[in-house]
Amino acid sequence: MAGGSEIFYGGIPVFRGFARLMDPALYAPLPDDWTVGVADIVESTKAIAAQRYKAVNMAGAAVVAAVTNALEGREFPFVFGGDGASFAVAPADLDRAREALAATARWVHDDLDLVLRVALVPMAAIRAAGADVRVARFGPSANLSYAMFSGGGLAYADAAMKRGAFAVDPAPQGTQPDLSGLSCRFEVMPSARGLILSVLVLPAKNADPASFRKVIEDIVVRIENSPDAGRPVPASGPPLHWPPQGMEYEARARRGGPLALRRAVVLTFALWAYTLMRFNIPVGKFAPKRYLQQVVENSDFRKFDDGLRMILDCTPELAADIEQRLAAAAAQGIVRYGLHEEDAAMMTCFTPSVMRADHVHFIDGARGGYASAATVLKARAV
Repeated sequence: MAGGSEIFYGGIPVFRGFARLMDPALYAPLPDDWTVGVADIVESTKAIAAQRYKAVNMAGAAVVAAVTNALEGREFPFVFGGDGASFAVAPADLDRAREALAATARWVHDDLDLVLRVALVPMAAIRAAGADVRVARFGPSANLSYAMFSGGGLAYADAAMKRGAFAVDPAPQGTQPDLSGLSCRFEVMPSARGLILSVLVLPAKNADPASFRKVIEDIVVRIENSPDAGRPVPASGPPLHWPPQGMEYEARARRGGPLALRRAVVLTFALWAYTLMRFNIPVGKFAPKRYLQQVVENSDFRKFDDGLRMILDCTPELAADIEQRLAAAAAQGIVRYGLHEEDAAMMTCFTPSVMRADHVHFIDGARGGYASAATVLKARAV
C-alpha cells in the first residue's frame, strides 16, 4: 500500500544548514486530514533519578521504530524527544500507527517497567484550538533527512495528551510491537570539550514570533561558528565494547521465543558485529568504516519541534555564554529555557538495515539530558 505519507512529506524539499531552521518558507502546513501522534514517559524524572537513562531513551526511540516498521518503512515526519517522541501520519496510515502505539505502550510497561502515555490528535482539533503544525525536512547529511515542526501544534497535542484527551490505550498483555532495527550497543560518549550541554528553548507565552526567531537564530549561529562546541559523537564513531551495555534492552525488543533464547541470539549476533567493527572486516557490501562514518553523520543531536533542542559537546565558557543570552531573553518575556550539564552523551540506534545509509541515531545526555533540561524549564516557570 502506497500511503499518503510520501505524497505530502516526500514532496517537501530537504534543506541543509541548520542555521536556516527558523525560515518560515521551509515549513509546509500538515494536511487537514492528518493526525499527530505524541508519546512520553510518565514520571520520567523519577526514572532518571533511578539512573534508568537507557530505558527511558529506549522507550522514546521505540515509538519511532514501531511506527516506522508498521508503515513498512514509508517516510513520515517524526521527532525524538528523549523521554518520548512526536510524529504525524496520513489517514491511510492511522490504523497501523494506532496499533503500533498501543503495542509499544504495552511493551514499555511489561519489558521496561515504565508507563508510556500515548495519544493521537486530529489536525482538525489542533487547528480548532488556534494552533498549527508545519513541517520542514532537515538533512544532516546526504544519507537521510528528518523532520522539524513549528506552529505550536505539537505543544497543544502534548498538553492534550497529559490531560487525558485523545488517549490510546495499551494493547492487551503479551502484545509485542515490531521493533526491528532498534538497538543501543554503543557506549556512552564522554565530552571532549568539557561538558555535554542539553539545551531546551521554548517560546514564552505571548512571545513575539519575530523576537523568538531572532533569539533562536542567534543561539544557533553562535554555536555553529564557535570552535568550542560541536557534535557529541566522536569523529571516529562512538565507542563499542564487549559485551554491549544495551544487550538486555535489545533482547527484550526482539519478537518470538523465551527471553533467555532472545538474549542468546542478541549476544551471538552482537559478538559477530563487534568483531567486524573492531577489526574492520568487510562482509559483502557492508564496510564497517563507512557504516561508522554514517553513524556520525546521521546522529540526531539538534532539532526544532516548537522549540529548540540540542545536545552539545562544548566548553564551560560557551555554556555560560549560552545561558547568559537565554537568561536575558527570558527576562524580556521572549523564551522559556532549561539547560542541563553532564559529562557524557549516549546514543540509541534505529538501523532497519546496515546495507542502507539512512539509519538514524538518537542522541541524548547520558545522565538525564532532555528530560532534565525540561525539569529545569518547568521549575523556572513556577
